[in-house]
Amino acid sequence: MNLREKLSDGLSKVKTYWKVPPLGNYMNYREILSLAGGGIGFKAIITCVEGMILSVGNNLIGNVIGIKPSALYVIYILGVLASFPLTALRANIIDNTRNKKGKYRPYLMSMGIPTAILGGAFLTVIGVLFSRNFLEMMATPADVIDLSSIYMEIYFCGMIGGMVYNFGSAILRAAGDTKGPLIYLSIAGVLNIILNYIFVKFFNLNVAGVAIATSVSQTLSALLVVIALMKRKDDCRLYLSKMRFYKKPLAKIVRIGLPAGIQGSLFSISNVIIQSSINSFGSVAVSGNAAAANLEGFVYLTMNSFHQTALNFVGRNFGAAKFDRIKKIMLIALSSVAVTGIVCGVSMYLASPALLKIYITDSPDAIAEGVLRLSFVCLPYFLCGLMDVMTGILRGMGSSVAPMVITVAGVCVMRIVWIYTIFQDPAFHNASCLFVSYPISWVLTFMAEFAAFLVLFKKSKQKAEAHGRLLNTPSK
Repeated sequence: MNLREKLSDGLSKVKTYWKVPPLGNYMNYREILSLAGGGIGFKAIITCVEGMILSVGNNLIGNVIGIKPSALYVIYILGVLASFPLTALRANIIDNTRNKKGKYRPYLMSMGIPTAILGGAFLTVIGVLFSRNFLEMMATPADVIDLSSIYMEIYFCGMIGGMVYNFGSAILRAAGDTKGPLIYLSIAGVLNIILNYIFVKFFNLNVAGVAIATSVSQTLSALLVVIALMKRKDDCRLYLSKMRFYKKPLAKIVRIGLPAGIQGSLFSISNVIIQSSINSFGSVAVSGNAAAANLEGFVYLTMNSFHQTALNFVGRNFGAAKFDRIKKIMLIALSSVAVTGIVCGVSMYLASPALLKIYITDSPDAIAEGVLRLSFVCLPYFLCGLMDVMTGILRGMGSSVAPMVITVAGVCVMRIVWIYTIFQDPAFHNASCLFVSYPISWVLTFMAEFAAFLVLFKKSKQKAEAHGRLLNTPSK
């Protein structure tokens, strides 16, 4: 079959299985597309509008928001990544083998929201108390540290809402509801945009107004997702009166979620060190890199959808011992994220001079700094997508420690070593040398994760086959 015939066959399959899933499959093509793309567009719009409101004509506020992401990663990414292992766990349990009989399902629902509330409260306290310390550790320029501290302290007040939404939306997506989280995110996003504009333009609250708007919108999205869980008719229904902790299911969540949390925190440490290195180049470099990071975020959101899709589908099929499907999922996810990353990355880079002017209107030098970053990070961003998809596949197969160790070594340790060795050489102490560490770390991590997949796949398949033979052996 030549390429033309393959394309024709693929299109015919899309038409045939758009609303009806193929024989033996879980979801139709429309649901797969919804799962992969749900929420991306609206997240991009929200991020873009927030950045425009803050940064247009105001280089100082742009610097403040530029400081924000890397500082918040230290704590907040723990909450974000916590939703991924829960999604994998939930998907695995929904389609697990019959001998488990779904015994952990009600316990997960009872513990998920209390865990999110406690985690969010902890993050709020830490963030409010130590925000300025984090900024000082990053060598934040003196002309923006006060506003940055105000932003972070208010932002952390919305951590409970963010954690509850991440947990709840992960459960809904893993259970097959991809429209709900998108709708709730859209409603909260509209409110976020409106409040951003009102607080910044009419009340002159600047970064404090944006932080308040973000916290309020996160709380609204959390309330919407909790209401949705309370109205469900299946085993994903949430009963407020039954919310408590149970020992064995909690241990299962911790076993999968804790390594991801550790990975997120260590990953953030490397980001903080990189941000500190950028800060050493001055406010112009900070502003340009902040604007470029916003543009990169749009590409990342697009590629990250394939990570979550691979995680969900691999989790379902791994629980059902459908190993032939896991290979197909991996190939489709990797090829899809590569093509998407290349198209989006190249397009973003080519349009970057014009797009950066949306965020920066008073500093051509800052725009040049942003274009430089995008040339090293955004152009090869598809490599990051490949790495993320492999991470999702490994977690979907129930392995949480392996991707944590590989990512920590390949991304965090590698970048830190790079900064404290090669980057310290006067001949290489520049932004280009700093940014090239990104694609190098992505390639190394992807190669190691792919090798880990081959080993894990072989062992898991052999174990499942041995278990199947044991069940089919007649008793004597």
